[in-house]
Amino acid sequence: MSNVKTAISLEKPLFEEVEALAEEMKVSRSSLFALAAKEFIQRYKSQKLLEAINAAYAGSAEVEEAPAPMRAKHLELVKGEW
Repeated sequence: MSNVKTAISLEKPLFEEVEALAEEMKVSRSSLFALAAKEFIQRYKSQKLLEAINAAYAGSAEVEEAPAPMRAKHLELVKGEW
């Protein structure tokens, strides 16, 4: 796989955080940005999939709502994911 160089502009405080984290993780800034981009894209795709699933279920009158204990458990499992 070939690499493509790009340039981005960051506010100085964010750049300094990136520098510090890259050093702590012992990776290059480029690697850190690539990891961050991959994570962001995966979260975005997951969010879009969730929206599509919710939209599909919203149109169905036959779907019964999960019992309250099940909803509470689900909320506990996904808490902090988004």
